[in-house]
Amino acid sequence: MSQDLPGGRDGVPEGREPTVTWRRLREVTLVFLKLGLIAFGGPAAHTAMMRDELVRRRGWVSDQRFVDLMGATNLIPGPNSTELAIHLGYDRGRWRGLVAAGVCFILPAALIVTALAWGYVTYGSTPAVQGLLYGIVPAVIAIIVHALSGLLRTVIKSVWLAVLAVAALAAYLLGLNELLILATGALLAAAARSARRLRAGGPEAVLALPLALGSPLFPDPTGAQLAQLFTTMLKIGSVLYGSGYVLLAFLRGDFVDRLGWITNQQLIDAVSIGQVTPGPLFTTATFLGYLVAGPAGAFLATVAIFLPSFVFVGLLTRLTDKLRSSDWTSALLDGLNAAALALMAGVSLQLARNSIIDPLTALIALATLALLWRTKLNNAWYIAAGAAIGLAHTLLT
Repeated sequence: MSQDLPGGRDGVPEGREPTVTWRRLREVTLVFLKLGLIAFGGPAAHTAMMRDELVRRRGWVSDQRFVDLMGATNLIPGPNSTELAIHLGYDRGRWRGLVAAGVCFILPAALIVTALAWGYVTYGSTPAVQGLLYGIVPAVIAIIVHALSGLLRTVIKSVWLAVLAVAALAAYLLGLNELLILATGALLAAAARSARRLRAGGPEAVLALPLALGSPLFPDPTGAQLAQLFTTMLKIGSVLYGSGYVLLAFLRGDFVDRLGWITNQQLIDAVSIGQVTPGPLFTTATFLGYLVAGPAGAFLATVAIFLPSFVFVGLLTRLTDKLRSSDWTSALLDGLNAAALALMAGVSLQLARNSIIDPLTALIALATLALLWRTKLNNAWYIAAGAAIGLAHTLLT
């Protein structure tokens, strides 16, 4: 229990909302700055690290609350791990925490990507990072596996949800669209709950899940290039569901085909930089913004592509608690959580297949997993150790 202020809960008289203290805001700021610096490996790894830091080590939220927020962020467009960070910041520090968590999780990656973009433009290439990733990614895989094992009991509440999760994992490995898997899992769970209620003589359940997937039309503005860059990135951040491959398709359609500002090779290089740096993959936009208009373009592109996430999560905070208040929406959330957990498992399997390639990487993964189960060391130590091993391996071979 927080000891921020004397008095009732958090020092606030009964019946009033707790006042957010500067100590809490400082905690949110420092935690998400650290996560932004070490969060290699994509959304599944980011989610695992947030769960370890905020559920296991700090106890800010319960596992049930964590998976509910994780599932709810899949209902809105944008980068899910960033939106999860924003929502966790709101839970801890209300509106100031929402802004602090999002900005601090994005900022380290944006600065790193801007520096790499400068090197790319100035020298025609970026500093090599493959040696670092050689050691980091196996440690990240162990962090994801540990988080999955911790969430399993919370998410898989019945044999039916276990079957649903296995089916979602199989569908993902067969190449089905992630959004389709999530929506199907949620609707099947809600339909099954409604069918059970109907058999028991309960009221008829009417299911509706409107998904606004259409892209709003943004005609090419006639103003400055920076304004066009901003509106294009804002559009992408507002409507994009799915994986990094979907982001690649949106960026190619706008920046290569429609505007002709970059080449296909530059786009591939930008996405590669987004994948090998910590933090959200959407910082690919930072790199492209720099290529188009220098530092000002990098800043505006970053703000534009992430701004919708802050707005959507701000709206979602009004609804998340209500999702558990009715029977069918609770079932829908259970199905969504089971499908999301299956997607995390699928991503970790793919990462393992591509990254655990020899005895040393296998040893890094197994040692990290053993330490995660036996200690409460901070994830930053595992990332740092993996990076050191990767660099040493690169220098000695």
